[in-house]
Amino acid sequence: MSKLTDYKLLSFDVYGTLIDWEGGAVAALQPTLKKNGKTELDGKYLLSKYREVEATAQKESPSTKYSELLAANHPKLCEKLGFEPPTPEESKAFGDSVGSWPAFPDSVEALKRLSKHFKLVVLSNVDNTSFAASNAGPLEGFKFDAVFTAEDIGSYKPNPRNFEYMFKEVKERFGLERSDILQTAQSQFHDHHPIHEFGMKSSWIYRPGAIMGNRDDPVWDWKFDTLAEMADAVEKELGGV
Repeated sequence: MSKLTDYKLLSFDVYGTLIDWEGGAVAALQPTLKKNGKTELDGKYLLSKYREVEATAQKESPSTKYSELLAANHPKLCEKLGFEPPTPEESKAFGDSVGSWPAFPDSVEALKRLSKHFKLVVLSNVDNTSFAASNAGPLEGFKFDAVFTAEDIGSYKPNPRNFEYMFKEVKERFGLERSDILQTAQSQFHDHHPIHEFGMKSSWIYRPGAIMGNRDDPVWDWKFDTLAEMADAVEKELGGV
């Protein structure tokens, strides 16, 4: 049976795994809720409605930057919720909010611990500007070994070409094979199912209570509630290093 420490590189999803996508998005929707007199709406309900919009949009508009996709999805969400149409400025503000969404409390310290033992790369459905803002702010300038975004690749996960792009870059930059990579993510839909279709393994950062990217048939090889728990498990394998 393989161990976490058999791998040389962790490929991270960011939003939902390191960044609190759900909390950030719900906070960014508060002006819309206030405008429509619906501040009592449950965040999970809002996210379930948004999830219906986003999966279709990412598939139909694979080359659209993520912040622009969020802005385009905002009026669609408002329509689904029975709200009045938002102004273009309100939708743009929602799209531009990504870089300010908070990191989970354990993310930065866990990344620092894991970086002692693995190469750490980003494979995210975000655009470069939004990721740069997240990295400089909530992620405290953490230096990843490589960053691959949907904007770079021209498609969104779970499209297999996103993973193939990452495999090629990792091989060229670090001389590592697919067997050296462990996908580390929260989303079953965007990360775990597609990576398992490649015959590879994954570590599920469950983030209790999360609903974005969930499926009724989860697959994983390791499962942790937080990234800090994964770092603990790695250090345990290494004898408390």
